[in-house]
Amino acid sequence: MASFLGDRFNDAFVYSSNLHREQLWKGTSVPYVSHLMSVCALVLEHGGNEDEAIAALLPDAVEDQGGSARLVEIRERFGDVVADIMSGCSDTDEIPKPPWRTRKERYIGELAGHPLNVMLVSLADKLHNTRATLADYRAIGPEVWMRFNADAADQLWYCEALAVVFREHLPGTLAEEFERVCANCWRATTPVVCRIELDHLRPARTRTP
Repeated sequence: MASFLGDRFNDAFVYSSNLHREQLWKGTSVPYVSHLMSVCALVLEHGGNEDEAIAALLPDAVEDQGGSARLVEIRERFGDVVADIMSGCSDTDEIPKPPWRTRKERYIGELAGHPLNVMLVSLADKLHNTRATLADYRAIGPEVWMRFNADAADQLWYCEALAVVFREHLPGTLAEEFERVCANCWRATTPVVCRIELDHLRPARTRTP
């Protein structure tokens, strides 16, 4: 039976666009809303319902657009299911945000305990992020890592840790695709990561008199 999207979805689409209209994809001139539309499309293409599709339009609203106050507003406007998915997809509602590694370790530790609707939206979000990072790496090289709050080694660690959770708790084509993209990202960037790590290990050069 076909599943149709209603007025709530239309409202969420406009709400999300207004919320992020002045935001750009990190390090690019691409409107950030393109990412949200892609995440939503992935959710719908893999069986997501209207609540999950709405949450897919708003995965970063709590972290980047108002914290806990934004979550309260979204709960009132779009309901508990959407708000709960968003809460599960956010690694913090604190302003300012805690350190990157602390947030990501906590997120990975909690992800496996979330319901499948959170897993689906999170997986779609992380898949599109990683696809875009890999594509940009192939286009401009290691410079792409300067866009983020963590270096290449940490980003690759996070990707692999997420892939393990998704493979175990939401197996299927979407998780398999994420694992393939992570593997390709690792193969493309490993020489650079290794070179950076070796540079850190080498003793500082001294001038000869």
